[in-house]
Amino acid sequence: MSTKYNLFYPTQSQENSQLSPSTYNKKELAVYEKMPDQVKISHKELVKDGFGPNPFYHCLVAEVPEEHRSKEGHTTVGYALYFYTYSTWKGRCVYMEDLYVMPEFRGQGIGKTLMASVAKVATEQQCARLQLAVLDWNKPSLDFYISKGAQDLTDNEGWHFVRFDGAALDKLSQEAP
Repeated sequence: MSTKYNLFYPTQSQENSQLSPSTYNKKELAVYEKMPDQVKISHKELVKDGFGPNPFYHCLVAEVPEEHRSKEGHTTVGYALYFYTYSTWKGRCVYMEDLYVMPEFRGQGIGKTLMASVAKVATEQQCARLQLAVLDWNKPSLDFYISKGAQDLTDNEGWHFVRFDGAALDKLSQEAP
């Protein structure tokens, strides 16, 4: 059965009740990605970073009417979180950090619509590309992205994403003048 849903960008006045990724969504995503212990950010930090004068991210939310709320009573059933990056080779880019739909609402086109909407933002902002990362074991998601025209850069070009965090980030920053 397909459920009717609406997409919207939460505003600062909605931040407490409808900000996504809300606490339950980010924890559900972390459990799905087999990394529940990695969630360290608080709801307060999410609000500050997404609704401050210079937001670090943008978020598109999928919401269902009250009569179709989740088993846990939520009306926010999915979200796409993205931010702008820049390529010295291509120019403006969008990076989609999260694309999440609650399990009971998957298969209804919500994820596809969220991703297509982020792609629309990218084209409207004259971005050269939409980038994202997917875990190596998450073949259903990888297959979905490839079916929509994404390229697997690890296979095609040999790129690896690397990260500095925690002590490694602190240590590296101490090498700066």
